Amino acid sequence: MEYIISLGKDIVKKRRLIGDLAKADFRKRFVGSYFGVVWMFVQPIVTVLIYYFVFGVGLRSGSPVEGVPYVLWLVSGIVPWFYFSEVLNAGTNCLSEYSYLVKKVVFRVEILPIIKILSCLIVHAIFILIMVGLHLCFGWAPRISWFQMIYYSFAETMFAMGIVYFTSAIQVFFKDMAQIVGICLQFGMWLIPIMWQEEQFAGRSYYPVVQAVVKLNPMYYVMTGYRDSMLLGNGFWEKPRQTVYFWAVTLCVCFVGLKVFKRLRPHFSDVL
Repeated sequence: MEYIISLGKDIVKKRRLIGDLAKADFRKRFVGSYFGVVWMFVQPIVTVLIYYFVFGVGLRSGSPVEGVPYVLWLVSGIVPWFYFSEVLNAGTNCLSEYSYLVKKVVFRVEILPIIKILSCLIVHAIFILIMVGLHLCFGWAPRISWFQMIYYSFAETMFAMGIVYFTSAIQVFFKDMAQIVGICLQFGMWLIPIMWQEEQFAGRSYYPVVQAVVKLNPMYYVMTGYRDSMLLGNGFWEKPRQTVYFWAVTLCVCFVGLKVFKRLRPHFSDVL
């Protein structure tokens, strides 16, 4: 607990440095690229279009929410996954990428995953604005519940941060961790109902099992939270059991991630 308190104080104390490094990391991605930041949005937008035409047009999968276009239902579920995926991919390699800072005795290494997360959060904020703009283009009036995006983004950030502390520490000693994370993310995207609906299994004997297993994934809480906020106007306090479960799991993940990071930290500079 003393370690966590000390880290929190250090983050607050060095918040300006962290912010500057996060902005520098964001800009660094596009150094030497002719189209710059445009490339960051091309792949996710193309991905959304592919899924839309395959499921929404080709397979004619309708939105499970009455009166909601399929593309809005799809986007509100896939935007938080893009953020989660980018944080894990970028954060896992952060210690290797900033090895010159890891080797500095005076630099607090725990800050590096946070820098990566904030850099990804900038992109996520832009995608949220695009998502809101898309809803407005479809004639949706703004809702107070849309501001819950701040809460769900924070919740997702905390969950992802715990995982990144673990994966980034392991990556230093086990270089295959980045590939394992990538494969897990590919599977993970289909383990929560982003493109498919739970109701597809309604009426089958194993339907309750599917519901229970899907809800065990903390990302289910975040993804459905985005949809509740954007499409239904529901508040997060309306599902107290899921909220308590999510934060219990998230705190455990953060505790384990930080514990592993702290234990391996003295050996980072020797390996890198």
